[in-house]
Amino acid sequence: MTDVSPKTIGVIGLGTMGGAMAANLTKGGFEVIGFDIDADSCSRLAELGGRVAASASDVVWNAEINISSLPSPAALIETAKGMAGRNFASGRPVIILETSTLAISDKLEACRLFFGAGIELLDCPLSGTGAQALTADLVVFGSGDEPSFDKCIPMLKAISHTQHYLGEFGNGTRMKMIANLLVAIHNAAAGEAFVLGIKAGLDPQLVYDVISGSAGTSRMLEVRGPMMVADDYDGATMKMDLWKKDMDIIGSFAKELGVIAPLFEASAGLYTKGLEDGRDKQDTASVCAVLAEMAGLDRSK
Repeated sequence: MTDVSPKTIGVIGLGTMGGAMAANLTKGGFEVIGFDIDADSCSRLAELGGRVAASASDVVWNAEINISSLPSPAALIETAKGMAGRNFASGRPVIILETSTLAISDKLEACRLFFGAGIELLDCPLSGTGAQALTADLVVFGSGDEPSFDKCIPMLKAISHTQHYLGEFGNGTRMKMIANLLVAIHNAAAGEAFVLGIKAGLDPQLVYDVISGSAGTSRMLEVRGPMMVADDYDGATMKMDLWKKDMDIIGSFAKELGVIAPLFEASAGLYTKGLEDGRDKQDTASVCAVLAEMAGLDRSK
């Protein structure tokens, strides 16, 4: 077994969120070892001074505390199955904080698989966009074993401004569903407000400057408002196609609990329209463009 320093943090998945967290961990004085199936993502980690592992298993073998930031349940389950048959906890505890937005059932299955390899999984989704991740402007919704979560706090402070412990495994994802429901509605509401203002003859920058300091503001208006002002959605911090996955999870969660969510359902139709219009790789702020088209507003003039 490698002699592992507690200052070594493993990162599995170096995409928009994982890559940003790896960068902030490096800035925070941690040694980072990471892996991604994308070679460019691995190269960016190396440029930051991090170590590139040969596999996800290699990451966990060299770090007691690890973060997984993966795009799909299949990727998480495949990663967990890839560690079967090895005892990663020989002589030391091994923790993975699972930060992806996935269904609780998928995380529970991954928890079972990791447990078989001597790894403790914590359910710790994040609130914030890719742009917020770059500046460590994230909130952690932690759940699972509390002493293990507490052990991770010094690392979490390097990637987030607030860390909540929410109790039993799965509560982190439950809270994330609530947060994302509000994100979906507030983002669509911001787009609707901009379209109304522009159609009324107001300059979009003026709308942003005034409303962002008023009682009608929201975090989504503040974060995504600049994209809506510029009518430029290509620098995606959350792509529409990836957001569709999150929306489906929220919808299924609400349906399972018998909760009627009319505002969420109304916003879902706008994101679906955006995908149908070919905006799948644009930021979710492009819901503003969807609403503009529906209102007959031509912003190219």
